[in-house]
Amino acid sequence: MSERTPNIGVTCNLEVVTYGLWTEPAAMVPLTYVRAIARAGGRPLLLAPTPADLADPKELVDLLDGVLVTGGADVDPSAYGESPHRETAAAGGERDAFELLLVRAAAQRDLPCLGVCRGMQVLNVAYGGALEQHLADRLEQDIHRGDNADFADHAVEVEPESLAAVAAGATRVAVKSYHHQGIARVGAGLRVTARAEGDGTVEAIEDTDRRFMLGVLWHPEEDEADRLIAAFVRECRG
Repeated sequence: MSERTPNIGVTCNLEVVTYGLWTEPAAMVPLTYVRAIARAGGRPLLLAPTPADLADPKELVDLLDGVLVTGGADVDPSAYGESPHRETAAAGGERDAFELLLVRAAAQRDLPCLGVCRGMQVLNVAYGGALEQHLADRLEQDIHRGDNADFADHAVEVEPESLAAVAAGATRVAVKSYHHQGIARVGAGLRVTARAEGDGTVEAIEDTDRRFMLGVLWHPEEDEADRLIAAFVRECRG
């Protein structure tokens, strides 16, 4: 008997895109997320906010076996009670509201949820945390962004026996990252389980009272050798 294919909701960027003769607003997801979930045996379902789901995401969440909150532009600082830093570029209130609702709904019904980069930051804010809006203000050397659009390669130290360590398959993980924000105040009920080697930046947070509620600041979808998304999909199948 073949294994069931879990339905994984993947949140979309809301961006203006150009293709062919057209430039218009679009809901889009980098194919690396789609391919990583499919490679792990999941069915990626792309999620964009609608008025009905913003009012109540229950029917949408009923369709899903897990939620992956993707990377992208910054969370609006008003979501955690702060004014924007000059380097903050907010994604938009509709996306923020939708993803915060999804994380809270997933937590409420113990649905597996993985937050990647911005998605980790959304998870933290959903639990009442706050963000550090520009890491370069604090760091002598910024290891978290590559040149231009290139991902940076660095190492992360993961707490043994944590969900992050079990999912990643190691306590020291080579990762790819591209971000300029991080965690300033950890949300209530979340635990820090990984930090960047060298500068101590928080790299993973998790809710140990849930089956799989994990946020990572790196981009596992960009590395085919990374085991984290496969572990997430396995939990969604269960």
